Amino acid sequence: MPGPGTSPCAACKLLRRRCAKDCVFAPYFPPDEPQKFAYVHKVFGASNVNKMLQDLPVHQRRDAVSSMVYEANARVRDPVYGCVGAISSLQQQVAQLQTQLAVAQAEIIYMRMHQATLDSNTVAANDFTLGELPPLTSSIPELHQLYKTSLLGLETLETADNLWT
Repeated sequence: MPGPGTSPCAACKLLRRRCAKDCVFAPYFPPDEPQKFAYVHKVFGASNVNKMLQDLPVHQRRDAVSSMVYEANARVRDPVYGCVGAISSLQQQVAQLQTQLAVAQAEIIYMRMHQATLDSNTVAANDFTLGELPPLTSSIPELHQLYKTSLLGLETLETADNLWT
């Protein structure tokens, strides 16, 4: 809170007004972070932010300001989608990584099955070439489940893409 000899909070400085002792902005917008309030003011407006903070219990205000700052920064970077665009991008990355993980797990199972087949047939190590690998079949329960999981990940990704097009 401002006192004698201290500078006003970032909000009061931007709004060019005197920072009162009970300023609702002062605890959340310190004078050394002026851009923080500038973005929030640009996106939400000082009057709306003031009303929102006044309507909230004191223990919830810090979280509300944090959310407003995040949204305002995202809006400044991406005026159309804001933080929804960032969330969508992260969801797409997660879906792609889940698909890659499922494919890698399927490859591991495939290689283990092939090794088990080699071990059970007692094939000599020098008779083995990559071209001789047996074809994958959907009769193997683990592999079939991984394949279905991969497809589910792709369907989720396609559904997410459809929401934004």
